[in-house]
Amino acid sequence: MSELPQLRAIQIFEAAARLGSFLRAADELSLTPSAVSHQIRSLEDALGVQLFHRINRAVMLTDIGSKYADEISEALGRIEAATHTITRRGKSDILTIHSVPSFASQWLMPRLSRFGALNPAIDLRLNASGDAADLGGDAVDIDIRYGTFVPAAYLGVDPFPLETIVVLCSPKLMKGASRIRTPADLKKHVLIHSEVNLYRWRHWAEDKDVELDLERGPRFDRSFMAISTAVDGLGVCLESRLLVQRELEDGRLVMPFGPAGRRIKCHSLVYRRSRANVPKIATFRSWLVRALKETDT
Repeated sequence: MSELPQLRAIQIFEAAARLGSFLRAADELSLTPSAVSHQIRSLEDALGVQLFHRINRAVMLTDIGSKYADEISEALGRIEAATHTITRRGKSDILTIHSVPSFASQWLMPRLSRFGALNPAIDLRLNASGDAADLGGDAVDIDIRYGTFVPAAYLGVDPFPLETIVVLCSPKLMKGASRIRTPADLKKHVLIHSEVNLYRWRHWAEDKDVELDLERGPRFDRSFMAISTAVDGLGVCLESRLLVQRELEDGRLVMPFGPAGRRIKCHSLVYRRSRANVPKIATFRSWLVRALKETDT
């Protein structure tokens, strides 16, 4: 045990490695940058290795520093989990989730009561916005993101199963002279556009080799608004089946061309790798995997 470095130096190193900056680590830990630099230099001297490259005022982990940071982050996560386990004594955990708005409103919120019933000791906090959450601190435990991104080294990512993108409309659009039977029939209908979706009407038209008027129709930056507009019978939308389970089950939307469609990677669950085994986070991750398997994606 005498060979172990001081815990304070380890904590300072973990913060500097995670944030990529002595200055930001100093802000987070309420220290001066010189104190952070001194502690890390002392740690390097004690270990006999260089953990950071110093380039002018910037710092960058060395290869051995990066490997050490991974091990230290995981070890500190286990310490946090162990401390939590012996001190909770029946108190509720608070799990703070950040999510993109459409997944939060269309899929997650209708299922939160199920998670709560299975895990009464965990209180949920749900925030939604289109921006990625800052997982560097303790304000947010889990972030559910849409689209492709390059995660920071300290983040873990659980991709969702591939999602099927389908054409959706109100049942009334399936009747009458303008009923939808073939892709070409969409020329007679208003197309509802989700501007931030990875797979849009122009991709669908190319796949089906059909010419559509892509300049007209309402445009939204959130899928839940496009879905609501389709439910109201104001046009035809192109969305993930994952997001429309309720609307399909209660008959407010139908799939004129059936349930098959382009399958793409859309959503991912993101968390700090060092906190992956914290009980509240591990519990939600496991529940989400099971719940997504039960969902028609």
